[in-house]
Amino acid sequence: MFNKDNWNKEEYNKLINYLNKNSDENYKMFTQKLIPNISVDKFIGIRIPILRKIAKQISKGNYIGFLNINKNNYFEETMLEGLVISNIKDNFEFEKYLKSFIPKIDNWSICDSFCNSLKIVNTNKEYYFKFFKQYINNNKEYETRCALIIFLNYYIEDNYINEIFEIVNNINSNYYYTNMAIAWLLSICYIKYPNKTLFFLKNSNLDVFTYNKTFQKIIESNRVSIEIKNTLRKLKK
Repeated sequence: MFNKDNWNKEEYNKLINYLNKNSDENYKMFTQKLIPNISVDKFIGIRIPILRKIAKQISKGNYIGFLNINKNNYFEETMLEGLVISNIKDNFEFEKYLKSFIPKIDNWSICDSFCNSLKIVNTNKEYYFKFFKQYINNNKEYETRCALIIFLNYYIEDNYINEIFEIVNNINSNYYYTNMAIAWLLSICYIKYPNKTLFFLKNSNLDVFTYNKTFQKIIESNRVSIEIKNTLRKLKK
């Protein structure tokens, strides 16, 4: 398939050829519909579990060589880059490639799959909380979403919940995927801290769209009783 220990132009082309040979045209078209801001010619059509397996194989070899040669011409290449970075165990090395990767994120799928994979965050939670806070930026949709999804996955707990509320309350964004991430984050906060989150929502600076989306996501959750859902519906604006 490709030599994971010796990345050069020839081996990289073998990887792309392998991806193209395993393309699923129906999945390609399905994915493009879910990520409409990316043109269809930027997709090869490889399912995420398969990309995770390929990333794991690359990570067992000369993954630095891969990261340095990766072209980012296709959605799958960028996804692979993120998944390989997520497998890095050395904090210094991880942060180096993390900083270069985050600005490349241009859609919710790569953002969320990448953020869901960063188990290294649990090795130094206080440090990474401060690190990702710097990406809360009202003018950069996916950098802000990246930080929010990190908070959602790793920081909804006693030590961080109040600061998460403060951060969210100070975001002033007109970006759809940023505001949807806020709603998703707050809905999970509600599952874990219902009273505290409800108090925040009633007193927050959230715009009407994000406020209502938060309640919609809470109401859609299987972890909320029908009785509570009926009560929450009355709080929508």
